Amino acid sequence: MDRRKLKLWEKEAKEFWDSFRQYKLGLLGLGILLLFIFIAVFAPYVASYPISLTNVNPSEVLRPPSWKHPLGTDELGRDMLSLVIYGSRASLLVGFMATVIIIVIGTLLGLLSGYVGGLVDDAIMWVTNALYVLPFLVLCIVFAAVLGPSIWNIILVLGMLGWTGTALLVRSQTLSVKEEQYVEAAKVMGAGRLHIIFKHILPNVMPLVFVQAAFSIANAILVEAGLSFLGLGDPNWMSWGEILYYAEQFGAFSGGYWWYVVPPGLIITVVCTAVLFVNHALDEIVNPRLRKR
Repeated sequence: MDRRKLKLWEKEAKEFWDSFRQYKLGLLGLGILLLFIFIAVFAPYVASYPISLTNVNPSEVLRPPSWKHPLGTDELGRDMLSLVIYGSRASLLVGFMATVIIIVIGTLLGLLSGYVGGLVDDAIMWVTNALYVLPFLVLCIVFAAVLGPSIWNIILVLGMLGWTGTALLVRSQTLSVKEEQYVEAAKVMGAGRLHIIFKHILPNVMPLVFVQAAFSIANAILVEAGLSFLGLGDPNWMSWGEILYYAEQFGAFSGGYWWYVVPPGLIITVVCTAVLFVNHALDEIVNPRLRKR
C-alpha cells in the first residue's frame, strides 16, 4: 500500500474519532456494543454454566434469582445468565451478517441506479419500490417459514429483503455526487464507469452507508427476535428471541416467572438502543445540518 495513502487514511481516521468522541451518547453506545461483542466471542469463558438441550437439572427448575443463579433458571434448570450470554452469539451474528448483505446489495444497486440511469435505473427502482412498500416483517415471516428454521436462512432473508432503504439512500447521494466537477473531469479524461463509481462516487457515499449500517444492525436484531419468538428461529442456536419463545411456550408470561422474560427483553432493548446511539452520533458527524442544531 502506498505510504501516502496510508498516512491520509490515518489522518482521516483520527479526525473521525476526534469528532465521534465529542458525542457522549455515541461513546456510551459504542462501549455497550463492544462489551456485548466481547461477551459473545468469549461466551464459554464468561458464562458460569455450559448450555445445551441435554444439560437438564430437575432440582433447579424455574428458580428465582439467587446468588447461585443471579438471573434465575429456566424450565430445564439451566442458568438464565448463561443462556443470555450464549444468546448474544446468535443475535449479534444475525445483526452483523445480515447488515453486511444489506449494505453490499443496497450500495451496489444504489450506485448503479444513480449513476447509470435510464432503463437500469427504472428496473432497479421498480424492484426497490415494490419491496419497499410491502410489509417487511410479514415478508420475513413468510420466507423464513418457507425456507425452514435455520439461523443462516434468517440471515439470508433479512439480507435479501432489507436492502431497499440503503439503495434509495445511496441512489439519492449518487445523483448529487455525479454532478460534481471532479466527476465530470474524470469523464473528460476517459475514465470508465466502474472507475468513476468505485474511485470517485463510492468514497463520498460511504459515510451515509455507515450510518445506515448502524440502523440495520438494530433492525436485524429486533426482527430476528420477533421471528424466533414466533417459532421460526433455529433451535440449535440459542438467541435472545429464542429464549423469549421458550418462555412463552412454558408459561413464563402467565405464570409470573418474570426472570425468564425480563433479562432477554431488556438486553435486546439495551443493545438496540446502544446501536441507535452510535447511529445518531454518526448521523450528526456526516450531516452538517444536524451538527449545526
